[in-house]
Amino acid sequence: MADLKLARLPDRAPVKLTLAVLPDLHQALEEYAALYASTYGRQEPVAELVPAMLAAFLDSDREFAKARRSGVSAAR
Repeated sequence: MADLKLARLPDRAPVKLTLAVLPDLHQALEEYAALYASTYGRQEPVAELVPAMLAAFLDSDREFAKARRSGVSAAR
């Protein structure tokens, strides 16, 4: 086996999730998308923003990061 500098790329196949949100959360997401568009000059649909928002949330959760590093998982 060759010893390449670039490691094997991780699986990047998207996984589709369907979820329902309450009307007030939907309204807040629409407002966020509008603020995003006025801030960056580019409209993005809520469905495109939500995965990035969730990733940012998980990345900022110190307890979650600590649990992942220690191998603790609540997944069943």
